[in-house]
Amino acid sequence: MNKKTVEIKISSEFITLGQFIKYVDIIHSGGEAKSYLKTANVVINGEPDNRRGRKLRVNDVIEVENKVFKII
Repeated sequence: MNKKTVEIKISSEFITLGQFIKYVDIIHSGGEAKSYLKTANVVINGEPDNRRGRKLRVNDVIEVENKVFKII
């Protein structure tokens, strides 16, 4: 089953993983990022990653909560 990829446009060089999960409404506040990422299954460009400071850049693909996002 193919998951639909949602494109997320950023206007800066990068967005951190913590900022990203808040931006796409997976969490409601930045303070939730650390605890959420301890237990969440996040895959970035095919590799598991749970670092909230991880810099996401154009063309990165993020899989979280059974959704796929691509930074454009």
